[in-house]
Amino acid sequence: MPAKVKVTREMIIDAAFAVARETGAETINARTVSERLHCSTQPVMYHFATMEELKRTVYAKADRYHSEYLMHMKKPPKGAALGIGMNYIRFAMEEPHLFRFLFQSDYFSGSTLLELIDAEELTPVLSAMQGALKIDMEQTKRVFLTVFLFAHGYASIIANNSLKYDEALINSQLEQAYRGAVLAAQEKMP
Repeated sequence: MPAKVKVTREMIIDAAFAVARETGAETINARTVSERLHCSTQPVMYHFATMEELKRTVYAKADRYHSEYLMHMKKPPKGAALGIGMNYIRFAMEEPHLFRFLFQSDYFSGSTLLELIDAEELTPVLSAMQGALKIDMEQTKRVFLTVFLFAHGYASIIANNSLKYDEALINSQLEQAYRGAVLAAQEKMP
């Protein structure tokens, strides 16, 4: 008789992540995860005392996945913020359930725009932008914030099936917002 396969914590996280991607984080529970793993609910409950704990762990995995997605440029950008902005919008189109989990759920609460812009993960992007634009870091952050808010608006309505993805139009509009933010930042230079 073959030995039973041990269901690990990582296997449970991966299965719950797959559930979140396919049907939404709200469908993560011991039953949906165990069905995906072809096991009983016991291993899920053994490794995670609550479903809240599992969802928070999956949220962290989704956040890492999203960060990697943003930094992988499909097309060479005219600016780092513009490229990341377009990837942010593409992510909402390609991964609507994860987008809603990451940015339209209670798990995202508590972060302010200033906390987001000061996140360690953005430092390389902001530094590259600052060097290319030849403006100070505070102005660079304002440019990035403008592009982020514009991209988030597009991404939100796309992820909620309220707008068809039109890459050329969105890229054109995002580029205009980017150029406007850069001009505004340069005008404020001493």
